[in-house]
Amino acid sequence: MSETSRAESNAVLYSFRRCPYAMRARLAILAAGFQCELREIVLRDKAPRFLDASAKGIVPVLVLPEGLVLEESLEIMAYVLARHDPFNWLPAKAERSHVQALIEENDGPFKAHLDRTKYANRFLAKGEQVDVAMERQGAMGFITRLDQILGDQRFLGGPQANLADMAILPFVRQFAHIDMSWFRAQPIGHVINWLDTFLTGKQFSAIMSKYPKWEEGQPAVLFP
Repeated sequence: MSETSRAESNAVLYSFRRCPYAMRARLAILAAGFQCELREIVLRDKAPRFLDASAKGIVPVLVLPEGLVLEESLEIMAYVLARHDPFNWLPAKAERSHVQALIEENDGPFKAHLDRTKYANRFLAKGEQVDVAMERQGAMGFITRLDQILGDQRFLGGPQANLADMAILPFVRQFAHIDMSWFRAQPIGHVINWLDTFLTGKQFSAIMSKYPKWEEGQPAVLFP
């Protein structure tokens, strides 16, 4: 193991397998070959060490050997890809505004519609009014836009996948899984093919291995 790899293996990633934010962080870590210790967190029973590292208590969190703590998934993606980006996921200067705009729409309006579709009861319990059909329709506005982009090119970033694809795919997957039969019946063939390519690919398989809940004192699990 090189000195760089030794240093990286001392980094710790707090993660949760099904969280789309954690998924996109793991995708970038895998692509960059940035080896770290993976600690699987159970969100209903968060480990004290995890909360010590990040009071927000939200995955993913990457703790670097020098003590720096990265608490945002996009921040983690940018950090590891800046070190090594063999697949050229970081967009060229001319593409940055387009990529940033797509990710911002995904993380903002689309994620809000997704949550109110998937977790409507949580919002209703808080006394909020939620029209699930309207929220799903709102989410489909973004999906339809993605389908139009993918009708002109293979990936959101162009002929090759880039940060936009990898940052957005886990959330489209989450939306699709609310009702997969309904999703596949929609006129969004380009998005469905794009999602299927991701779900059947080696990268997705590699980041979705199941790990037991992390406990103090257990042997380190290295990822990738």
